[in-house]
Amino acid sequence: MSTSGTTSFNLDLNNIVEEAFERCGLELRTGYDLKTARRSMNLLCMEWSNRGINLWTVEQQSIAMVTGQPIYPLPVDTVDILDAVIRTNNGSTSNQIDINISRIAEPTYMSIPNKLTTGRPIQMYVNRQSGMSNATTVTLVGNISSTDTTITLSSTANIASVGFIKIDNETISYSNISGNQLVNCYRGQNNTTAAAHVTGAAITVQNLPCVNLWPTPNPPGNQYTFVYYRLRRMQDAGVGGSFEQDIPYRLLPALVAGLAYYMSMKKSEVSPDRIMMLKQDYEQQFQLAADEDRDKASVRFVPRNMFYYR
Repeated sequence: MSTSGTTSFNLDLNNIVEEAFERCGLELRTGYDLKTARRSMNLLCMEWSNRGINLWTVEQQSIAMVTGQPIYPLPVDTVDILDAVIRTNNGSTSNQIDINISRIAEPTYMSIPNKLTTGRPIQMYVNRQSGMSNATTVTLVGNISSTDTTITLSSTANIASVGFIKIDNETISYSNISGNQLVNCYRGQNNTTAAAHVTGAAITVQNLPCVNLWPTPNPPGNQYTFVYYRLRRMQDAGVGGSFEQDIPYRLLPALVAGLAYYMSMKKSEVSPDRIMMLKQDYEQQFQLAADEDRDKASVRFVPRNMFYYR
């Protein structure tokens, strides 16, 4: 007899939920059963983000440094930054150099006397905001072009002294407020395009995760790039039942076991003994997956080159 010759087995949302219900001793019967299971699966994936580094959600990103801009937004689905460097001569085939940048906590960043000192950044503070956007009653006063760096609002009450706003489809970073004006604005942030806007346009406050760099970048010839590995959020469970989940195949047993445990707590028909059994199975399956889903290097060396002379 021969083997199948394939290694493509996976489970879509429908099959994951059915397997979880069967482990609870139940049957998937209604559309609401699928809806509540999908909600539980999203919560389960959020829980995994709190359990450590999920390697399949690690990806590299980069941000081109702009002279005088100290704060840079991160993609809204960023959980945290793992490692980062300042890359000089980005794009060069022979002179590109990555220089380590140290991560500091908010109290250390706050204690820096002059945050506008310019040079090559050697420290970063990662501000892990929610990524949520808040609509306001504030509007734009006066038309602005795509290059204006001072923006007048109808009010700056309840707007943070440093942060991000959105006008139409453009995200704008600002580093100071003077009266009803946002001063030192940096246009076209977070992969948006700087554009002209007309008076009366609505203002949305964006609580974006961001990185504060010190010293404030002053790249010669715009040749500093912030290169980093980030931990992103797992994608949501699909609305339809045919979607596969944003996890590697080796995590499927843990996902099914976790969903079975979550559903057992919501179903009154499931006995306490079975709930405890499902919880123990979930913890065992997750630990097996977590032990496998890790870097295999026995030793990790991190250079700490604090100064670099050109």
